[in-house]
Amino acid sequence: MNKFFSSFGVAIAGIGFALRTQSHMRFHAAAAIIACCLGFIVSLEPLEWAIILIAIAVVISAEMINTAVEQAVNLASPTIHPVAKVAKDVAAGAVLFAAVISAIIGLLILGPPLWHLIMN
Repeated sequence: MNKFFSSFGVAIAGIGFALRTQSHMRFHAAAAIIACCLGFIVSLEPLEWAIILIAIAVVISAEMINTAVEQAVNLASPTIHPVAKVAKDVAAGAVLFAAVISAIIGLLILGPPLWHLIMN
């Protein structure tokens, strides 16, 4: 059981590192909080919450994987090797892709009820 709690602590430390050191991670976390607040305002249905939360999880996870890739590449290749650059660029591209799709999901789910709320 101690191993379980130790693993949990390591994971929390990783999340903390990403939040402390990565401005994009802080941006994604703030966007997630805003999306959840808007979800409460418009009273999302359970399925809509599930979709929003999955989108948030994908973006936050992609950002943390990107951070891990960047840290590992920086350690392995302190100078800018072309292959190291590709690894970092691809990881960043994954975050961008996830964030754009998540923003579209947010607009599709939150947009209509927010528009209705604003117009009434």
